[in-house]
Amino acid sequence: MLFRNLGSLEGLKMLLLALPAVLWAISFHEFCHGYAAKLVGDPTAERQGRLSLNPLAHFDLIGTLLLLFAGFGWAKPVPINTRYFRHPQRDIILVSLAGPAGNILTAVVCVFCLRFLGNVWVSMTGMTGFLVIWQMIAINMGLAAFNLIPIPPLDGSKVLYAFLPYRYVGYYHWLERNGIIILFVLLFTGIIDFLFNPISHLLWSLLPLGSLGFVRNFF
Repeated sequence: MLFRNLGSLEGLKMLLLALPAVLWAISFHEFCHGYAAKLVGDPTAERQGRLSLNPLAHFDLIGTLLLLFAGFGWAKPVPINTRYFRHPQRDIILVSLAGPAGNILTAVVCVFCLRFLGNVWVSMTGMTGFLVIWQMIAINMGLAAFNLIPIPPLDGSKVLYAFLPYRYVGYYHWLERNGIIILFVLLFTGIIDFLFNPISHLLWSLLPLGSLGFVRNFF
């Protein structure tokens, strides 16, 4: 859990510091899906007003609360119509990966901001300023990793579908019909960690955190 002792002043402070990261993460994630779909020929998200960075356009209560309190979650998916895709197999992969890629890009930009401006930023804002940027990194990485799990309706499942041999498509459609139930069972039993943690560790290992020498002073 990201936040403990929420009844305390410190817990409330951490919650408030995470809000900007959560709002940005869900908005940019879905915007990237919609924009990638538009680039490959699908105007559905734009027509329905979902090609937006407005968090209200992408808000999902349960997914947002999980992202805020558990470090992983989801937003309301943008509508995608694969009939517009010029190269369906390629395009579904590109559109599906665009959301997590946007979150990872956000985290990388924040890491480089800390790398080149971190000492100045921290000297001006102290621990609070550092935590704002660090939450931006952590929340975006959590959203990216969780959505790469190959269970519908998460993005990783659509990438899996693009590579499935035809004889397994029926199994995928069964999983798609029951995916949200399976997902909640995995969440509430804690089994989801066995899927989430390896993906999360892999993504975190790709971030150039070793260059942030001054970060050690905060842990």
